[in-house]
Amino acid sequence: MNSSGHSRRAFIKTLAAAAPVVAAATPGLAQDRAGSSPSAGSKRTPAKEMAADLVIIGGGTGGCAAALAAARNGLRVILTEETDWIGGQLTAQAVPPDENPWIETFGGTRSYLELRRRIRDYYSRNFPLTAEARAVPYLNPGNGAVSRLCHEPRVSLAALEEMLAPYVAGNRVTVLLRHVATAALTNGDRVEAVQVRSLESGRERVLRAPYFIDATEMGDLLPLTRTEYVTGAESQRDTGEPHAPPEAAPHNMQAFTCCFAMDYLKGEDHTIDKPAEYEFWRDFVPELKPPWPGKLLSFVYSHPVTLQPRDYGFDADQATGFFLYRRIIDRANFRPGTYAGDITLVNWPQNDYLLGNPFEVPPDEAARHLQRAKQLSLSLLYWLQTEAPRPDGGTGWKGLRLRPDIVGTEDGLAKYPYIRESRRIQAEFTVLEQHVGTDARAKATGAKPGEVSAEIFNDSVGIGSYRIDLHPSTGGDNYIDISSLPFQIPLGALLPKRVENLLAGCKNLGVTHITNGCYRLHPVEWNIGEAAGALAAFCVGKKRVPREVRAKPDLLREFQNRLTQDGVPLAWPRVTPR
Repeated sequence: MNSSGHSRRAFIKTLAAAAPVVAAATPGLAQDRAGSSPSAGSKRTPAKEMAADLVIIGGGTGGCAAALAAARNGLRVILTEETDWIGGQLTAQAVPPDENPWIETFGGTRSYLELRRRIRDYYSRNFPLTAEARAVPYLNPGNGAVSRLCHEPRVSLAALEEMLAPYVAGNRVTVLLRHVATAALTNGDRVEAVQVRSLESGRERVLRAPYFIDATEMGDLLPLTRTEYVTGAESQRDTGEPHAPPEAAPHNMQAFTCCFAMDYLKGEDHTIDKPAEYEFWRDFVPELKPPWPGKLLSFVYSHPVTLQPRDYGFDADQATGFFLYRRIIDRANFRPGTYAGDITLVNWPQNDYLLGNPFEVPPDEAARHLQRAKQLSLSLLYWLQTEAPRPDGGTGWKGLRLRPDIVGTEDGLAKYPYIRESRRIQAEFTVLEQHVGTDARAKATGAKPGEVSAEIFNDSVGIGSYRIDLHPSTGGDNYIDISSLPFQIPLGALLPKRVENLLAGCKNLGVTHITNGCYRLHPVEWNIGEAAGALAAFCVGKKRVPREVRAKPDLLREFQNRLTQDGVPLAWPRVTPR
């Protein structure tokens, strides 16, 4: 797949002809997919070419931040997204933000805090809030337990589209929705072009640029561009991490989840048809080490930290337990009649899918795992409606209602599965547990409790904070949930070891299976994408490659100053570990 001086027209024909040979490593996972492709006997026409200063494949949280940063710094950007909603975790995957405890005032970039402000402002401008809710300085629309900003996916979408609007209107950012990468053309250590296909028409486009960012949920560009990467769990022998397994396990990845929204209308019956796999999932007992406490469809699960049985409970009538956990609408915040009932998003231990991976397997196997994950989520809903134990001794809440309108799909499940663990680049620098884990760091440095801090990276391009939080895995591991220290994002983790002009733009950066657990959440992924977009703009302006920026102190200092001016904090004040 190397280009060797073809004319532009021949170059495009070469890439189009090669697309069937370099097939996408993973089938698209977007819900309600209705795209077509040319029939086997049809004549292939040359793909249309588009050019920009930067091509970003993947319109999730990191991809949007990368596009904003690059456009803000003068680049022309093409941004692609597999679904019809940009925003990734916040929108298409229906996952309210998991954030650090200081996020209202610090702990995220200026643009991320602006996104949060716009989400609240959208409610203030467009929704009939009560006077009491309007008086709350930091409104939490759902008053959910998991976040200070539990809200509806469509509101995140609206806020992101508002932020991108001036750049889209000015032709600085072109957004191609429902497009997936299918092939790439490389020349030595550089990516020359990426071919994408429309899921609506089947038409193909060739996207050319001096720089590319992989911001896909599963690192889709890495196999297409032959960029070296890792998957699953590295061995303790290779990383020295206390919580790494003795042997590498490339297919041992965190569970993925098909999230859904539901509300509760007491006295009504919204029971869905019994899912085809209901009996299987009702009786399913996860085979994990240490053991899971019983059936997956139960309110008793393994406490993430202690691994002891924990009954979190559930009561739709009182909106407690799991119902409260990710509640995105508390109707008490709105004038009477605005909402018929409270709305919650279901991303719980009970619908984490453990039986296989949606990538790095044959396409038919990936599709089968996705379908079974959907069946698990629908089975959980049916169980809640019919058989779940009630505090009053009864069973089920028939008034629980699936809300397809909230997630924008026909089947009521999120447009895209929540992927916790991606392919990860073999990076110039890889963040290990010894760099950020509280206990591992204390042991490595000999620091006293309360005085330990994460590794200081001189090439920092941002910050983040979250516990090392690994969900049960496809390889049979139970939770790994341990304290981590407020950390920095090193520039070296965004740079592949070999490929010069491809950057990591989300959780596909240089982290391990272990440290992915604290680098994968919303504000950190946003910061990763923002740093990648800003770096591409800096390199275009300076006519330098990213590796030079990291290697040369004067360039690195200048780039870090640019980030600081753009509102990207590079270091933490003294704060308490999580």
